[in-house]
Amino acid sequence: MRKDESRAPGRDKGPAWLKPACDYVPLLVFLAVYFASDILTATAALMAATLLAVIASWAVARAIPWLPLFAAAILGVFGGLTLAFEDDIWLKIRPTVMQVIFAVALYGSLLLGKPLLKLMINRAFAMPDPAWRVMTLRFALFFLVMAVLNEVVWRTQSTDFWVTFDTIGQMGINFIFAMSQLPYMLRQHEAAQAAEKGGDIRPGDEST
Repeated sequence: MRKDESRAPGRDKGPAWLKPACDYVPLLVFLAVYFASDILTATAALMAATLLAVIASWAVARAIPWLPLFAAAILGVFGGLTLAFEDDIWLKIRPTVMQVIFAVALYGSLLLGKPLLKLMINRAFAMPDPAWRVMTLRFALFFLVMAVLNEVVWRTQSTDFWVTFDTIGQMGINFIFAMSQLPYMLRQHEAAQAAEKGGDIRPGDEST
């Protein structure tokens, strides 16, 4: 590893528990407070827990990854509107807005020839450029599907159901999707390593 890579922007820092704690604890707080109180109180609790997670990330790792920071900013806007107008529609459309932004950013990076996923995690998981393009497109489509699903759920189901979907449901779906992509990523990673060693496997073969 080159010396400058150890300080590469966007690289994960801190203990292994930090990222999942900062990602999931605020959601669980939101879920618990909602079923113990109401949507407005839960929104305030979610905003407070998210702010504490950002502070904890800085205190422990002396770094705040840009993605959680962006998510916290979006929550600040839509959570603030929810509390100001006492209308939970703002909170319910927040996931839709975030996921559409993610999808547009990922697809836009493909058009620019710089797949965003590669820029984010290439140092941790090396793959050839064609594979990064495939994965970036898959994640862009996934976020669009999740945006549509969120719209369907909050417009057709009860708030109780939407809150459960927005927390436990989305965590589960995200995990299943990520795991479903892992075999392809591992094959491409192994292909890239074999190519570097002069192997016969051609990296980036999208048929694998």
